[in-house]
Amino acid sequence: MRVRKLTFAALAVAATLSLTACNDEDLTGQGDPSAASTVSPSGGSGSDSSDSSKGSDGSEKAGGQQDTGSDSGSGGGGAEKCRTDDLDISATDGTISGDTEGMVVVEFKNLGGKDCVLAAYAGVDLKTGSGSLSAERTGQEADTTVLKDGESTFFGVTYPMNDSGGSGVSVSALLVTPPNETKSFSVEWPSSNTLPVTDGSGSSVKVGPMGSAGQGGES
Repeated sequence: MRVRKLTFAALAVAATLSLTACNDEDLTGQGDPSAASTVSPSGGSGSDSSDSSKGSDGSEKAGGQQDTGSDSGSGGGGAEKCRTDDLDISATDGTISGDTEGMVVVEFKNLGGKDCVLAAYAGVDLKTGSGSLSAERTGQEADTTVLKDGESTFFGVTYPMNDSGGSGVSVSALLVTPPNETKSFSVEWPSSNTLPVTDGSGSSVKVGPMGSAGQGGES
């Protein structure tokens, strides 16, 4: 009886060891539980589940940095045309004694708070006792002018002076339109000179390009 009890005990121990081994095999088959946390839903490995060569939208990145598209470009300097409302427009008599022609010097001063661009010629019309008279361009070549904030540029308006001895044609104002603008500005005629009476065959009043006259009428 004693021998049989020992045999049964030995079998019980062997069975217990066998069950323990089976349970250990099942646990190790699951792998390291910590490894499961490193598997991304997309199937990639490592703690970073995104592809470092792509942005969040899937777009390619260069050098590990996503292209933000922040380069807006200079746009040719970014200066816009000078607007009538941003200019202080004035006129002075620039006629020099002994000249055969009279001159009015027109000043454009930039008060817009930023640089602006002026094309070669402004539009100029004279208001006279006989109606409106448009000045013609002199034809001088001129580049586009960048007028810095707070600075001025000058151009001349030349006209024939009345030497007939008669009253001639009186002028009351200049109607000035900056280049590429539609809004005009009226400036009082700064001279006492009058224009000669003509047959209306053409305008003898000429307007020069930007920068064609200096301050005080010096060209």
